[in-house]
Amino acid sequence: MTTNQPPVPQSFAEFWPYYMAAHQDRRNRNIHYVGSAGGLAALVALAATGTWWLLPAGIVFGYACAWIGHFRFEHNKPATWVKPWWSFMGDWRMFWMKISGREDEAVALGRGLPDIVEMVRAAR
Repeated sequence: MTTNQPPVPQSFAEFWPYYMAAHQDRRNRNIHYVGSAGGLAALVALAATGTWWLLPAGIVFGYACAWIGHFRFEHNKPATWVKPWWSFMGDWRMFWMKISGREDEAVALGRGLPDIVEMVRAAR
């Protein structure tokens, strides 16, 4: 089968620009940052209090924020559906790029690239 799609990424480094392609809408990124910060706060609270349920609560909160951002603002499917670990890593890298003042650089990497979820599904 011949497609016009680039090959499916085989490493996180190859995946990263496609992850950013799925995060072009600033509102989507901002709600991701809220979810990441909330998840991080839950982890800190868990460490401080030993309250075990904060871990799953932080994970649910983080993913809920991200998925709301994709469905409400970006109108695409989260990369978590096809590359869960790389997507998790991408979320934290995107968060770091934001707080280090390099968000625009990260966003530029993804401009014009195809949807990673569709690429992976088409390759199956």
